Amino acid sequence: MSVETAAPAPVHPAGADNRIVVDGATLTWRDLPELTLPEPVAALAHSARYALAAARHHAVHGTELLLSTASRVDAAMRAELRDAGFAVTELDAPTAGDATAPAARAAEPGRLWLLTSGSTGRPKRVGHTLESLTTVRGQQPARTWLCPYAPGTYAWWQVVTLSLTQPGQHLVVVEPDQLDDWPALAAEHGVDAASGTPTFWRRALHRDPAGLARVPLRQLTLGGEPVDQTILDRLREVFPAARISWIYASSEVGAAIVVHDGRAGFPVDWLDRAAPGRPTIGVRDGELVITSPYHGAGLDGPVRTGDRAQVSGDRVLITGRLDADEINVGGSKVSAGVVRDVLTAHPQVAWARVTGRRAPLLGHMVVAEVVPTAGAKLDEATLVRWCADQLPEYAVPRRIRVLTEIPVKETLKSDV
Repeated sequence: MSVETAAPAPVHPAGADNRIVVDGATLTWRDLPELTLPEPVAALAHSARYALAAARHHAVHGTELLLSTASRVDAAMRAELRDAGFAVTELDAPTAGDATAPAARAAEPGRLWLLTSGSTGRPKRVGHTLESLTTVRGQQPARTWLCPYAPGTYAWWQVVTLSLTQPGQHLVVVEPDQLDDWPALAAEHGVDAASGTPTFWRRALHRDPAGLARVPLRQLTLGGEPVDQTILDRLREVFPAARISWIYASSEVGAAIVVHDGRAGFPVDWLDRAAPGRPTIGVRDGELVITSPYHGAGLDGPVRTGDRAQVSGDRVLITGRLDADEINVGGSKVSAGVVRDVLTAHPQVAWARVTGRRAPLLGHMVVAEVVPTAGAKLDEATLVRWCADQLPEYAVPRRIRVLTEIPVKETLKSDV
């Protein structure tokens, strides 16, 4: 449910005139639909335009807001949100959906709520403010940013707050039905900065490397999944002059690690380094632990992230979720992330996923799915030999299935 008026409210003056390309139209933050929303409200967006309008509404009015795509919120989550006192409202619904239910409690002015990705179970609510989500504060060079993320996610807010609060930070929004062909859209509108998951970048390299190379990118950012050296090197081959960065960020601790040196992992001397206004990063029992000034509500102090981190030489590598990364093969522990990195380092592998499968006697065995690079003729035996040359015998995948397309979820992830 939404209401448009003839005179949209003013927006943050720094970003008011930034250009936004959305739904095939070019407009500014001033031109977005003005919404009338109850509060506290869980706003479920069916279009990027109305998601952006909800973000502007919060920036102007401070309405307590949880923003998500409608597809990420099932019936059980809607009931949970109502029980938590939210009015559940569908924005720009194509068919009849939830009417605006009255809120069941007083609003908390300025509060923004994010739903986690749900990689460890059902999504959880994490409280933020526009201030805690705005992590880029220094003056930035003018950029036209690609925004491929699902509305309401932490990564989406990172790009959106940049455009709301910084002049010269324009947006080109990728709708779900444009995801396969986004390089053409980006090239058409002069996108020179783009943020995406490793899966997002691998899909682009796999589907249309020539089209990707035509996008005039000066800044590439990766995050949301483990970032390995292979994907960084492949992007460097296509964009030799661009700055390529990877970011460790989450709804709970915010943007906590930013690396620009073109190498996977981060320097080991960053561990336990305390600096005013910066996150403190540690590894405890193989788990990444972060104390961050950008944390969500109630998450001050050390936060155990649930991600596996291991020291390798002068770097600390983040390989994946603790509950999914470790595979027990006959008493020997195998890192699914390490096996995945070996597979993706093969010059004819565009993407890989590694998991454990129950097996007699051993308990589990290592299995994998891969997508070959365009035109490659890969077979299971070739990849098994490749892995056997680099991994202990118990870590070599026993089954490798070859897929034709890189799978991707609404979160732009495929490995969790």
